[in-house]
Amino acid sequence: MSYREQGSAQPGGGKIGQVVMASLIGATIEWYDFFLYGVVAGIVFNKLYFPVSDPLVSTLLAYATFAVGFIARPLGGVIFGHFGDKVGRKSMLVITLMLMGVATFLIGIVPTYAQIGVAAPILLLLLRVLQGIGLGGEWGGAVLMAFEYAPKEKRGFYASIPQIGLSLGLCLASGVVALLSYGLTEEQFLAYGWRIAFLLSVVLVAVGAYIRLNVMETPEFAKVKQANREADIPFVSMMKGYPAEIVAGMGARMVDGVVFNIFAVFAIGYLTQTLKVPRTEALLGVTAAAIVMCATIPFFGWLSDRLGRSKVFAWGAVVSGFAAFPAFWVFVTHPEDIRAIWLAIIIPFGIFYAAIYGPEAALFSELFSARVRYTGISFVYQFSGIFASGLTPIIATALLQYSGPANPWLVCGYCALSGVVSAVSAMWIARIHRRRLLEETPRHPSGGSVRPQVA
Repeated sequence: MSYREQGSAQPGGGKIGQVVMASLIGATIEWYDFFLYGVVAGIVFNKLYFPVSDPLVSTLLAYATFAVGFIARPLGGVIFGHFGDKVGRKSMLVITLMLMGVATFLIGIVPTYAQIGVAAPILLLLLRVLQGIGLGGEWGGAVLMAFEYAPKEKRGFYASIPQIGLSLGLCLASGVVALLSYGLTEEQFLAYGWRIAFLLSVVLVAVGAYIRLNVMETPEFAKVKQANREADIPFVSMMKGYPAEIVAGMGARMVDGVVFNIFAVFAIGYLTQTLKVPRTEALLGVTAAAIVMCATIPFFGWLSDRLGRSKVFAWGAVVSGFAAFPAFWVFVTHPEDIRAIWLAIIIPFGIFYAAIYGPEAALFSELFSARVRYTGISFVYQFSGIFASGLTPIIATALLQYSGPANPWLVCGYCALSGVVSAVSAMWIARIHRRRLLEETPRHPSGGSVRPQVA
């Protein structure tokens, strides 16, 4: 199947609502499990699993295990992407959901360093790897179920709906931890309260698995299977057929990972440990931003159907990257003004960041044909996440240590640089699409379908 054949299958008609809902609910559960670790890493794991004398070192060690999840995600993307392109999207979604849920539940019962010594952080690390593998395979399948069912002219909107799972999952993770933190004493929270948030994953996974088992395979992939046109080794076909798309996609992904982890992970530790903002109030600010994102993500997905994915994404990258400067200025100068801090989180994270994340699923999906699409988008998203997401809290902590806690401007510059890199990459993606269209259209004067134009 050639590049221009993508999107040739008929959309799923009335089934699109059921499919999108199944994708959204599953994605929400997966992101809840994954981000719960990030929310807790800098406020619990550094004390219970990495209890060294230097608080900076213990925090860096806790964030290191957080980063390991991102390192494992490309492995999950390649494994489940391979079978997703060979066997089907639906079955992989059920398997990844179960893998993620079991790993999260087990994190909730791992004994502490004081109880079993060095085995505690080792077990935590292994379970974090399983989380990463599960999410690495889940994201691509979730967005493809919606993307491949949707009408071509509405793919930006429908593919953005599973992306809301990120904001809902973050909202649940930070909200549950904030609620437990508010209702329990510090001793109770550290002793058992944080574990409740992880154990709740069992209930969510049971609901998600039931819903996902009741949806059908996407029409577009079903057509590939019917014609026996699956790639022999999807990863090899992807690497050979789409080298420019891979590099451009990973560059575009940079700002997504950096901005998200600065505001959703690093900022919580910075506000609570450096500026002494109450933990519950810092978590509530992130939770509020996540709620706002539930509306802004589909809006920007819809906007990308009308203005072009690359254009919306590029502007969002620049604005959200540079928005770190005024946000951290508010943090530093008004640490006692909780409303100002909340606005400094909600505006760049809840609104500007959504201009990136809303169009992103369709932008990446349109880079590849259906026969290697699961592998392609999973690899682009997850491999780049090692550098863009997993290392961000560590890099930001190191930059802050170098410049001083009252001068977070190197961290802000890191965000701004990521925005510029991603904006340039998005424009490159637009040029790739235009060039491919010019190359292919003359060979098909009869009006055959061409691949979607996203510039």
